[in-house]
Amino acid sequence: MKIEAITLREIHMPLVHFFETSFGRTYTRRILLVTVHSEGVDGWGECVVGEDPFYSSEWIDSAWPTLTQYLVPSLLGKDVASPRECPALLARVRGHRMAKGGLENALWDLEATQRHQPLWKLLGGTRTEIPCGVSIGIQDSIEQLLDKISIELNAGYRRIKVKVKPGWDTNVLERIRSRWADIVLSCDANSAYTLDQTEHLRKFDQFNLLMIEQPLWNDEIYYHARLQKELRTAICLDESIVSARSAAFAVETGACRIINVKVGRVGGFSEAIRIHDLCQAHNIPVWCGGMLETGIGRAHNIALSTLENFRLPGDVSASKRYWKEDIVDPEVEVSKDGMIAIRDTPGTGYKVKTDLIEKLTVRKATLQAN
Repeated sequence: MKIEAITLREIHMPLVHFFETSFGRTYTRRILLVTVHSEGVDGWGECVVGEDPFYSSEWIDSAWPTLTQYLVPSLLGKDVASPRECPALLARVRGHRMAKGGLENALWDLEATQRHQPLWKLLGGTRTEIPCGVSIGIQDSIEQLLDKISIELNAGYRRIKVKVKPGWDTNVLERIRSRWADIVLSCDANSAYTLDQTEHLRKFDQFNLLMIEQPLWNDEIYYHARLQKELRTAICLDESIVSARSAAFAVETGACRIINVKVGRVGGFSEAIRIHDLCQAHNIPVWCGGMLETGIGRAHNIALSTLENFRLPGDVSASKRYWKEDIVDPEVEVSKDGMIAIRDTPGTGYKVKTDLIEKLTVRKATLQAN
């Protein structure tokens, strides 16, 4: 694949409903899209950075100059035999995994399209359908949250995840369990607690949760190992897992029993596959987390979720949960039994709506070789 040019776009898309975590509330997404141009074929990627440096130190206004000044020039003019070569070409830049992931994933889409092969098969996937869960943010009231859970259960989703933080946790989980005793339920703290709150976190054990996701800060794998010994509930690590090395550390120390793999957070498909393989070898189930992606990033999450060890329902839900109109055709749909059927057409299986993207674009730059 001769990399002739790369286009960056920032688009703005309002969410259908606000989404709140312990970091704050989001109403509109600023989204960074990457297009790699090679021999008349385009590959699309999505850089999953947020609007602010809260979930991660990366955010859209750090990713744009890092891409334009360093990462994109490292690829322009190169003849890349495989997307697996991308991490080495970008390795001089330390960190900035989400920016790197947007580029690498666009290369995977490009190769799959050029080969007339489905992306999920190129990645080594085996599943022809994937189970889906939903992530529901903090609401204005518990009643509002219960209403949203009811809607998602009626839509067929197989796992409900709710965001928690101090003051919005055990009281919320108790109300959910009093209404739905048997649903598959988990919670996500987004680093809202400290090890000093272990006694409080033990109270979560009474709610028969599938997992508690990322209770402590992102760089506290050792403290998560200490906490896991005190809890019956499985800890799932998210923000802490940025590479196969950090995943190995978490597994070897017993810091978690489940891992959330976000392809953008770990720097692209190559590293995500390494984490998947490591966890499979140690019998640690993984699932695919979401970052409020458009259909482009969502299609990449679907492809990743077809790998064998993605044994738990991920946060890969329907387009209509987030967008009035998505930027792919067809939009991502979930069946009444909570599954997404895997499309067997070349690339991601979803056509990019380039005309709509142009209308939504507020910033654009195309960098060319030479």
